[in-house]
Amino acid sequence: MFKRKGHIPPAATYREVWSKGDAADKLSFFVMGASALKHKQWAKGISLLATEIVFFVWLFTSGLHALGQLPSLGAVKTKKVVFDSSQGVYITKQPDNSVLILLFGVLAVFLVIGFIYLYVINLRSVRYNYVLKREGKRLASNKEELHSLLDQRLHATLMFIPILGIILFTVLPTVFMTLLAFTNYDRQHPIGFSWIGFKAFGNVLSGDLSGTFFPVLGWTLIWAVAATATTFLGGVLLALLIESKGIKHKKIWRTIFVIAYAIPQFVSLLLIAQFLDAQGPLNTLLQHWGWISSPIHFIDNEASPWMARLTVIIVNMWIGIPVSMLVSMAIIQNLPQDQIEAAKIDGANAFQVFHNITFPQILFVMGPSLIQQFIGNINNFNVIFLLTGGKPMNNNYNGAGSTDLLVNWLYNLTFGQQQRYNASAVLGILIFILSATVSLIAYRHTTAFKEG
Repeated sequence: MFKRKGHIPPAATYREVWSKGDAADKLSFFVMGASALKHKQWAKGISLLATEIVFFVWLFTSGLHALGQLPSLGAVKTKKVVFDSSQGVYITKQPDNSVLILLFGVLAVFLVIGFIYLYVINLRSVRYNYVLKREGKRLASNKEELHSLLDQRLHATLMFIPILGIILFTVLPTVFMTLLAFTNYDRQHPIGFSWIGFKAFGNVLSGDLSGTFFPVLGWTLIWAVAATATTFLGGVLLALLIESKGIKHKKIWRTIFVIAYAIPQFVSLLLIAQFLDAQGPLNTLLQHWGWISSPIHFIDNEASPWMARLTVIIVNMWIGIPVSMLVSMAIIQNLPQDQIEAAKIDGANAFQVFHNITFPQILFVMGPSLIQQFIGNINNFNVIFLLTGGKPMNNNYNGAGSTDLLVNWLYNLTFGQQQRYNASAVLGILIFILSATVSLIAYRHTTAFKEG
């Protein structure tokens, strides 16, 4: 951690540092930064010492309390009236806020882990300085230590704030939401709740929610495969068509489809939802022309589930095909033309050239991107929420509609009337496991991974 470029001294054990080091080295096992301060490495020493002081002040003022409440999530779970003997009156005792207790408890655990990491860095620094002294070599000055932050350790300096942000705004909330899955946090326990282990997982996988989970999971997988395949193949075919030699005004065609992609997704989805409404322009025109006698229900509550699902897949093609088209077009324009010409000389037709040269090249480049699109479609909340809102609703489902994906059902369980926050957390964990498993398996089987 505190090495200088081109200078790596022999190693030493911490036992040796403790037994043979000077007083400052030994004191550093208890007072962080003592060794650095002795050798006038002021920035490092003051930073470590100040961190230790702040940590222990926090630990004894509020940290131990936060850690102590974490196992129980609060002593009082419900509001109750108790007699206060000191005042001789009855008082209403409010339940402990388990959400805040869990949040501050998780934050306390993270702070303890962070302090332990800094303590290890402190010991490494002490050992490094001890080895330099043992070998009779010069220790880095305070100025050299600061300069190394912009030279040898520039990567650590630049990555500090991004990593801290990831921990605070990604890792910490993720751990907090994961822990909610092991509690009974729901509408019946809105403030004070307790740990219940894997009971919430049982409710989702084999309990009252299982009758909804598995059908919604099946539709989520069908949607993800269909949405990814249709947009990919449609984009490839459209790119091949535009790049064909007989097509004129290619720039105009490219611009038209880019405009379709450039329009914000939520605008397109809301407009299409109005267009496909039973009283919308499409049904009005079809009835006016005499082609239908009654409105076609595409995405409302009177639609059949598979009609609504097919409509969602088709509408998603309008949104997703331009993206695949642009990427495929860039690949096609950079294909080795000598291979294509040689294949044509050998008698290969257009389909054989596409099947054996063009498509494998596109698939090789876009393989990792397809996996990303597949995972994105598993979590594609916007298309379903803005287009159908989950409709048509299914009375056999618990809080989900026929077109709802797992992520939409998670939203309904959280913000709907049921407010089953623990079940929502379970769904979040299951969605993550599904996405991570599919990503790892699919990526390891791509040609890009095998040849990379």
